[in-house]
Amino acid sequence: MVLARLQSLLNDVYALEVSHDVYDFLTTDANLADKLDHGGRQVDEKLLIAEGDDDASVSLYLDRMLVERLNDNDPSSRLDDNNLADFWTALEGVSHFMYYAWNAAADKSVTLLEMELQAEVDKYIGTKLLLQRQGSSITPSVHRWLFGLTRFDSGLSGEELTRYQDANHYAAKYCRKIAPMVDEWNIGSGVNHELCTFYRYTQPAKISHIEAA
Repeated sequence: MVLARLQSLLNDVYALEVSHDVYDFLTTDANLADKLDHGGRQVDEKLLIAEGDDDASVSLYLDRMLVERLNDNDPSSRLDDNNLADFWTALEGVSHFMYYAWNAAADKSVTLLEMELQAEVDKYIGTKLLLQRQGSSITPSVHRWLFGLTRFDSGLSGEELTRYQDANHYAAKYCRKIAPMVDEWNIGSGVNHELCTFYRYTQPAKISHIEAA
């Protein structure tokens, strides 16, 4: 199952213990997603959260056709031009789900910018690691693809656009810093420790750490 492999990838990279299976929270029903996010933008991925006093209801929406395409062309086996965009969308959704779930289990609140920033980092690290494992020679281009060629949705509000621009800016700066180390990633390595520490920072600590680079 593609999403389970993406969840496992992030669990390994960040030494997480997220007990919830992403498939238990997944919906591919666009009509249901629209009802849960009334008035929201029409996108292929969104994490839907309704928080109460002591609990939260969470659903991850991914477009049905996107999921089917990934099942037919699994990026875990081969990541290329044919599935890269779908891979990034799905990984972003899994990243949002896991970051929210991990912080909720630790009784920590998160901001929208924090989630978007971490998702951009996750896309960079996930792409680099998969391409390396598959013996690809195109890994040096990942930073430019993700951060240099970014186009923002014209339907974003001013506040949303600022948030996505800030997430892109900070993630690009952080990933540029750690890029030389990612090739050496393995469990227990220096970059593994760096990524685990960064993941657990709050938003202010994340940004301070990036700016100090």
